[in-house]
Amino acid sequence: MVKNSASESNGDFQAPAGFWSKVQNRIQLNSADAIRRSNADLDPVPPQRRTWRTYNFVMYWISDNFSPSGFRNAASLMQIGMSWRDSLVCVVVAQFIIGLVIVFNGVVGSRYHINFSVQARASFGFYFSYLMIVMRMVVGIFWYGINAYTGAECVRSMIYAIWPSFHNVKNTLPVSANIDTQFMTAYVVYFVIVLPMHYIPMHHLKWLFLVKAITTPIVGFAIIGWVIHTVGVSQTSLWTQKTTLHGSALAWTFLNGLYANIGSWSTLAINVPDFTRYAVNDRAAYITAFVLPATGALVTFFGVVVAAGSDILYGKILWDPLLLIDHWTSRGGRAAAFFCAFFFLISQIGVNIAANSVSAANDLNCLFPRYINIRRGQIIVAFLGSWALTPWNILTSAPAFISFMAGYAVWLGPIAGILLSDFYFVHKQKYDVWELYNKHGIYRYNKWGTNWRAFVAFFIGWVPLLPGFIPTVNSSITVSVGVQHLYDLGYFYGCGSAMLSYYLLCRFWPAEETMLDRGVLPDEDLLNTHSGLMMEEGLEAALGDQVVEVKRDTY
Repeated sequence: MVKNSASESNGDFQAPAGFWSKVQNRIQLNSADAIRRSNADLDPVPPQRRTWRTYNFVMYWISDNFSPSGFRNAASLMQIGMSWRDSLVCVVVAQFIIGLVIVFNGVVGSRYHINFSVQARASFGFYFSYLMIVMRMVVGIFWYGINAYTGAECVRSMIYAIWPSFHNVKNTLPVSANIDTQFMTAYVVYFVIVLPMHYIPMHHLKWLFLVKAITTPIVGFAIIGWVIHTVGVSQTSLWTQKTTLHGSALAWTFLNGLYANIGSWSTLAINVPDFTRYAVNDRAAYITAFVLPATGALVTFFGVVVAAGSDILYGKILWDPLLLIDHWTSRGGRAAAFFCAFFFLISQIGVNIAANSVSAANDLNCLFPRYINIRRGQIIVAFLGSWALTPWNILTSAPAFISFMAGYAVWLGPIAGILLSDFYFVHKQKYDVWELYNKHGIYRYNKWGTNWRAFVAFFIGWVPLLPGFIPTVNSSITVSVGVQHLYDLGYFYGCGSAMLSYYLLCRFWPAEETMLDRGVLPDEDLLNTHSGLMMEEGLEAALGDQVVEVKRDTY
């Protein structure tokens, strides 16, 4: 009797486990490999999916720079006392510097065809790399939400152009919502439009960037052509505005502007392997070093022209092109406004997918490889960034939080420095790509899966910058001029100090097991071979004394 009761009790207890097992089996990816903690999207990209050529990367960077936010590049710099010429130089120099970082870090992806999440294991260690991954994921989700807000502004401009009466739609939402009915409608429409875009496979995204690269420059030239034709721009004070700063004040302001503009690209500087892994060869992405600053200079100049024209036309400086086209109220003007807003919408969708959605999805893919691939990850990021984050609340009532996220380059700079130092100076560009998928392999470093050298270098890179960072979040806190100047050198110090300290630590205390005579590159024919070897290694660990010989020299 007792035995039957126990059996019944055990049966009742096991029922929920059976239910969850069915759920897990249902959502588990067919390509998931539990031993290697990987799946098809996390594995090295196979040859048939390596389709990005040099012109694809040219289109990618053109499309990334030509966006509504690109028009605002010079705004903050001119507002603090710099002329438009100095602002233009600052933007170009910043994008040239970060372009070099992007090119050098992108080689890891184009050579080994792995993303950042896997690359980080070589320098930080198998488990410590997860902290870097989570940090980047948080940035990606946050900026996804902020950029979704900008995308909704594009949709609202389109609706204004089609139905001018939309301006008069009554707001039924409370003031505490920090968003009105008009914008919520545009936001929902934007989300419905953008959601299917996340289903585009990574190696096919190049066509989206091609469309963007063709249409958005046309829109930019059309807008400044209209401005010059309509009013000219010689009368505005923007062109005659001289730099009001001199000497050391100008130098430090210029450096602060460099840091701010570099910081806006700092996420892409570390997640660029997410795209270069699809390159046909190592050299395909080199063009970035030229295209990025060139397009940055052009779109910044466009922004100054648009702002100058709005100053004459409307008596106020409009740095946002969407605000300018909202003033086009004639029948022909509304048609032009619609198409401009539509192509800006395409641009904004591409920027958000490239800079935020894909990167955060790759991070989720790495953290949960059994259940999340890039497509599922992008859907999760879309809902978290667009709705859980409620960007309209952040933009209207949390300026300190925005300042905090804008200064996130304090942490991203050291990460980039360590990645570059490890690949070029420590390991001489020689990785064993398959060991990066082995949690018991050479890149584990120790039982905690942490490379202590990267741990130390990472803290050296960001801790001294923290005192200068705090006042950007809380203006009531003041620091010395020297501390503020060090923060103005933020990315240069963070990236440079972490790079140097990591190299020196590895020089004097090398991890000999990770030093290779030659790199082990991925190859489609060897993937299955290596998977089999690692399965045998797992079997060997499970059998204990019943040793299975593994001939590792076969790959």
